[in-house]
Amino acid sequence: MRLGLAGTGRIGTSHAETLKSFDEVSSVVVADVDAARAQAAAAKLGVEAAADIPSLFASSLDGLVIAAATDAHPELILQAVDAGIPVFCEKPVAADIPGTLAVIDKISGADVPVQIGFQRRFDAGYAAARAAVASGELGWLHTLRATTFDPAPPPAEYVAHSGGLFRDCGVHDFDVVRFVSGREVVEVYAVGANKGERFFVDAGDVDTAAATLTLDDGTLAVVSLTRYNGAGYDVRLEVLGSAGNAVVGLDDRVPLTSVEPGVQPLPGPAYPGFMERFRPAYVSELKAFLDVAAGRAPSPCGAADALEAFYIAEACEVSRRERRPVRVDEVRV
Repeated sequence: MRLGLAGTGRIGTSHAETLKSFDEVSSVVVADVDAARAQAAAAKLGVEAAADIPSLFASSLDGLVIAAATDAHPELILQAVDAGIPVFCEKPVAADIPGTLAVIDKISGADVPVQIGFQRRFDAGYAAARAAVASGELGWLHTLRATTFDPAPPPAEYVAHSGGLFRDCGVHDFDVVRFVSGREVVEVYAVGANKGERFFVDAGDVDTAAATLTLDDGTLAVVSLTRYNGAGYDVRLEVLGSAGNAVVGLDDRVPLTSVEPGVQPLPGPAYPGFMERFRPAYVSELKAFLDVAAGRAPSPCGAADALEAFYIAEACEVSRRERRPVRVDEVRV
């Protein structure tokens, strides 16, 4: 297979390196709005570089991976679908709900698969938790507790254009709550706080947040988020049922410190960030895309799934801003 990749930043370069390692991939060609960056990435990885995005689309591709800036996602997805090229795109589909709906509307009649990058669905722990729920071994669920704690905040420039903590960060937790539980979120109540850098306030954002989600069967989910977890990158999910529980992310590198007498500290070290924590999941996700692109499997995470997670994030943002419970149906367009 000959695969293209648009966007050669940190995650794009990592994806290109992964794609190159697959036996089924004969060649990888990369492009970026910054042609020099694409050339540098190609030279480092030993792959091809297209002169620009139009040249990338003219490269006889069997599939396209999009890791460009968010505002470029809609146009690149539509170009690929119009050209009959199966496409994998990092989340989100677009920067807002109307933009996401516009893309879904335009691709809905096309017979070209689109996969959106929610890599936690391909993490072994989340997959095992989903299987435990589906098998019934946990009994009926009463609580899910999801955590995403970044060790340090991103740059101010990133925060200003990120869409906010719920849309940029919490959306992964919202997606896996749906994925693991098999249920839909119907109502949210969210709060946020700022105790860190001023640029979060300037961007209308928060550096720490919590949201209580009510699922359609009455199960409760609590999502906790922060940009300031000095102990290290901490991503977990607790799935608690009437007959048992399943915990994702509770390994030797989880940055937790017990103060109970006689309890030995975990060996560590903590994961420094999401790329290290989810590297195997990113590989599995792209392997799945090869099957999608080859027509061997349907998309495991389509644009409609991304939209549902975005709706929950949007409802949380409205709830935080207006200090009230918000039905997810309120933000559906």
